[in-house]
Amino acid sequence: MPSSKSLLATARTDVPASIVVALVALPLCLGVALASGAPLFSGVIAGIVGGIVVGALSRSSLSVSGPAAGLTVIVLTAIESLPSYQVFTLAVMLAGVLQLGFSFTKAGILAEFVPSSVITGMLAAIGLILILKQIPHAVGFDAEAEGIFEFSTEAGVNTFSRIAESLTGSITPGATIIALVSLAFLFWWDAARPNKGPLRFVPGPLVVVLIGVFGNALLGAVKPEWQLTAKHLVQVPRAANPSEFIALFSLPDFTAIGTGAVWSTAATLAIVASLESLLSVKAVDEIDPKRRTTDKNWELMAQGGGNIVSGLIGGLPVTSVIVRSSANVDAGADSKLSTILHGTWLLLSVALIPAILNLIPLSALAAVLIATGYKLTKPKLYIARFKQGWTQFVPLVVTVVAILFTDLLEGIMIGMVVGFVFVIGRNFRTAITVAHDGDDWLIRARRNLYFIHKYELQKRLGLVPDGANVMIDLTSTSYVDLDNIDIINAFIKNAHYRGIGVVVRGDIADRSAPLIDAPVSGVRLV
Repeated sequence: MPSSKSLLATARTDVPASIVVALVALPLCLGVALASGAPLFSGVIAGIVGGIVVGALSRSSLSVSGPAAGLTVIVLTAIESLPSYQVFTLAVMLAGVLQLGFSFTKAGILAEFVPSSVITGMLAAIGLILILKQIPHAVGFDAEAEGIFEFSTEAGVNTFSRIAESLTGSITPGATIIALVSLAFLFWWDAARPNKGPLRFVPGPLVVVLIGVFGNALLGAVKPEWQLTAKHLVQVPRAANPSEFIALFSLPDFTAIGTGAVWSTAATLAIVASLESLLSVKAVDEIDPKRRTTDKNWELMAQGGGNIVSGLIGGLPVTSVIVRSSANVDAGADSKLSTILHGTWLLLSVALIPAILNLIPLSALAAVLIATGYKLTKPKLYIARFKQGWTQFVPLVVTVVAILFTDLLEGIMIGMVVGFVFVIGRNFRTAITVAHDGDDWLIRARRNLYFIHKYELQKRLGLVPDGANVMIDLTSTSYVDLDNIDIINAFIKNAHYRGIGVVVRGDIADRSAPLIDAPVSGVRLV
């Protein structure tokens, strides 16, 4: 936990940011729960736990955790196949225990192998998906739950067909007006927001919520047929008294702990949730204005702790979520106080003012998410990567397209494959140069030699004629793998029979090889 001094130092920025994140998180929590076939309140529980528990345990300053859209298919399948929802929450709790094990095995290092162009592509893809998925909600077509990011559904409906359907006959005038006014305000506020004075702490999304609530009330007075009804508003489960509220939470069914299906579900949740969390935290580090680096192994421990608690009280599995996290960064958060407070606001609001929450139009929240998405996928982001060259631009575009048409993890994997192809391609560039003056030859390794350089090395050594004098210069390398060492040693041993004089600058491990002249030490070989 941050010290009390640091908490006070960042409270002025973190408190407004936490309100923004809570407003963004609420409909997403409900939408993920609905799409997962789980009780609606289970999504809110996961949001609360992701904020308070994971926020307190995590060392990430800006990452925000909660129920993730990337797990909806897995969760839906598990809930349908397991005997009860309480058995499923047992699997969630066990997934958290497995994540603790992942943290002890240092599995967090996997996140460091994802190319930055792929991470940027992930952020840009999420931004595009947010815009595309929220357009129907912005015009009042709320057939699909908030927080669903898959391109297509089992019914054959996809993102683009849903947009076309919403714009060709399902436009709700009241929702559209509220969304357009909200978007206009958000983009204006970004440009006009003062740098000094109390107004600089006013979060634009909070104003948008007020625009939505009072705007809908005004429509009811001026043009009642345009006023939004309950299906176009947030729908938080309401409890009539404290006992009913407590009853919304539930314990797991521990009698099923020996069931194989429970453990297989737990393992699947643990692996997928860990991967998504690592990728999201890595992405948040990329957009952190202070460029702080999160301990990924510790993050796995924090996520495991969150899932243990969420499973114990009836919640969905939690992961670090890039939508909420990017909203947190965009709102100006400075420390994890914002994350913790956002979970606190969720808890207090659903406990104390659910009736007020249920007045918020989904179109107003759609405007907030569209503005957030635009900031993640601005044109200048693509231009900057294009200027860096094809090796950066192509993996970015491939990742964006792959995520858009598949899902987050599958798209990331495709982007990584393309990124690694470019890495390998760069290493296939000439690594060995050859120069000669008469019978004097120089063969120089310009950088480390790996197995992919075997053919090039053999080809260069094959150019040396009988009776020549050759220097093999390895001083620019810090690593030469065994395959290339064997090729060099074989050449040295054969040179004796061809009348070739060999001088090797650098240590190739076989110090007893004939004709090695004063090898230079300090080169690490394996």
